[in-house]
Amino acid sequence: MTIISARRMLSQFALVLSIAVTGGAQAQGDWETSLRETINESLGAASQGQLRVERVTETPMANVVEVILSSGEILFSDKSGRFMIAGEMYMTQPQGLVNLTAETRKGQVRDLLAGVPEDQMVIFAPDGETRATISVFTDVDCTYCRRLHHDVEAINANGIRVRYLAYPRGGLESTAYPKMISVWCSDDRNRAITQAKNGQNLPERDCQNPVLNHHSLGNRIGITGTPAIVLPDGTVIPGYMDVDRLTATVLGQ
Repeated sequence: MTIISARRMLSQFALVLSIAVTGGAQAQGDWETSLRETINESLGAASQGQLRVERVTETPMANVVEVILSSGEILFSDKSGRFMIAGEMYMTQPQGLVNLTAETRKGQVRDLLAGVPEDQMVIFAPDGETRATISVFTDVDCTYCRRLHHDVEAINANGIRVRYLAYPRGGLESTAYPKMISVWCSDDRNRAITQAKNGQNLPERDCQNPVLNHHSLGNRIGITGTPAIVLPDGTVIPGYMDVDRLTATVLGQ
């Protein structure tokens, strides 16, 4: 289930939660278990068992906790689990407002990417020192993906390693989907992805490949277009960025 489809359930979910019944006062340390049970019961009724609570974390706001669902959706609840809020939580700081929800979201992205073995990616690395690594969800037929790939040599020269993950925008129905399988099944993926992005026809290949898994991961992260550049801290940049601006953004983190 995607984050978008989870959001469509929230109105129904809120209705079910409004009639959820909890016990009396919770003993110290029991609130998390009770909260999970209450929310999971309501989630089961609202989503036919497709959603569940993955993590509950206290926030700096008194008596408000952050609830992360299996869809990746981030909600907020009181410790009874009876009331839920969808939205962004900000905290005031001397330097301005800090978006705490955005920070959680970046952590989710980092964790998800950490679960992808690098031998399932196509990697272009600098000849010398690697100063940072970016991950890019790409489609071989995407105009701006091709433009970014044209910049990879210059990006590498600035000490930035580029890891490609497959994101055929139309999924199984995309004309790019079989091309990307051919890339990932090639003996030389780097050469094959360069050829594909140059518009060359590749020999059709098939093998056990991660293309659909990468696509599903991109959906989970919330990617809707390509290229989608993921910075080392988990920030997702939608769309193309020129070499100088990308380098300054990556190395300036």
